[in-house]
Amino acid sequence: MVTIRLAKSTDLPVLEQMMYELHNEHHLACPQHFKSAQAVMEEKRISDYLESPEGLVFVAFGNHYCIGFVSGHFADLVSSVSQPILMGSIDEFYVFPSYRGQGIGTQLLQRIEKEFEDYGVQQLFVEVWDFNQPAIKLYQKLGFGHHIHCLRKGIR
Repeated sequence: MVTIRLAKSTDLPVLEQMMYELHNEHHLACPQHFKSAQAVMEEKRISDYLESPEGLVFVAFGNHYCIGFVSGHFADLVSSVSQPILMGSIDEFYVFPSYRGQGIGTQLLQRIEKEFEDYGVQQLFVEVWDFNQPAIKLYQKLGFGHHIHCLRKGIR
C-alpha cells in the first residue's frame, strides 16, 4: 500500500537523494544538455519548496520507505501576449526505478493536481525532455497535451 502526503522537513535527506537521482538520470541521458547532478544540487534546493507558501512537495511512502516525490509551485502567469491565469507547475517528479510502473507516479501527480485545484489553479504546466518518453506517456495519460513546441538546433 502506498501513502501520499505533504513532505516534512524530516523528509529532506531522502528528498535530496531523490533530487540527486533525478538530475543524475537526466545528465546520463543527455550530458550535452544537462549539468551534473552535483552541479544542480549546488544551485537548487528542495527545501526552498517546503519554505515557500507557493511551493508544494508530496512524497509517496511504501513499506515505510519514501519511494517517490513530486514538487511544484503556483503563480499568476502574466504575459504580454496571453491572458492572465493562475498556473501550477510540476517542477520535479521522481519515483525510484524499482517502483516505477506501479501507479505511484500517477498517484503523486493526481495528489498535487488536487492541491493545485484547491488553491484555485486553472491550468498545469510541465516541461519534459523528448528523450523521457515514459514520462511523456504518463503525462498524456493524465490529460496533459502540447501547448508550445520548443525546437532546438545546434549551429556549431
